[in-house]
Amino acid sequence: MINRRSVLAGLGLGGFSGSGPLMAQSPWPSQIIRLVVPFTPGGSTDVLARLIANKLERTIPGKGFVIENRPGAGGMNAAGQVAKAEADGYTLMMGHIGTLAFSPSLYPNVPYDPVKDFQPVALVAMLPNVLAINPKLPVNSFQEFVAYAKANPSKLNYSSGGQGSAAHIAGAYLCFRAGIEAVHVPYRGTAPSVSDLVAGSVDFTLTGGPAVLPLAEGGQLKVLAVANRDRVPFAPNLPTIAESGLPGFEAVQWYGVVAPRRTPMEIVTRLNREINILLGEPEFSAALIRDGAIARPETPDGFGKLIASELVLWRDVITKAHITAGG
Repeated sequence: MINRRSVLAGLGLGGFSGSGPLMAQSPWPSQIIRLVVPFTPGGSTDVLARLIANKLERTIPGKGFVIENRPGAGGMNAAGQVAKAEADGYTLMMGHIGTLAFSPSLYPNVPYDPVKDFQPVALVAMLPNVLAINPKLPVNSFQEFVAYAKANPSKLNYSSGGQGSAAHIAGAYLCFRAGIEAVHVPYRGTAPSVSDLVAGSVDFTLTGGPAVLPLAEGGQLKVLAVANRDRVPFAPNLPTIAESGLPGFEAVQWYGVVAPRRTPMEIVTRLNREINILLGEPEFSAALIRDGAIARPETPDGFGKLIASELVLWRDVITKAHITAGG
């Protein structure tokens, strides 16, 4: 969301089959519900998915929820499998801006259509990206960071959770807007990309707050700015990139639950209602804020409109910034 306009159980994935009948004969849910995370454990998507699944187990009686981490190809492998899964309410995915809005503009053969192949269930949260650096980098503000990068062209590098990931796109767009040169270093997931940032193997990252804020509090990382339009409740003293020299700059991740297209609407409505109730609980909302996220309850239709508008918005950004999946 850069310059955001007001447009808005149990078998493995290998056992997925094509879309089947609307609903099993037994009442839903009578099996384990899989919530697929198309990335490695430890990243923002995984953290949110586990929070949601843990709470839903208490409000949707049945066999419970299980998290399936299926990393690979920037989330496209798992998303493609979920899109083709049985549309019976037992397979869900924690959708992400990268998988549902970036990939179609970055890759020629994405194995799914974000609009046609998924049924939006519930928007969960917005995560403003945070610019985090290794403490050994001799800068203490965003302005100093840009000045240092310009004085040392192509000497800095930035990490991400993989080619085409949210941190990759955000980092590349930041470099484009700031007029700096830096080398992209992709990893297999957010957790290892942040670990190497702590170790000093890379210089900076622009990623979701949950992955970096706790480390900054412990002095292992330094955070310089947040890529939100306004200052955020989880770090009110952290300046925005927009107010620090790049007017209008905004790079916010979003996350939400989706299901295979043709999943029965009674199931979608039930899940949406329970998730929105959860997001409205002060304790849960406060927990998200502590982790750098902002709860965003929405209807399935509203979430669907967001996905469609983000596809258009980021296609324009990726084209103008000449961002490619290869670097």
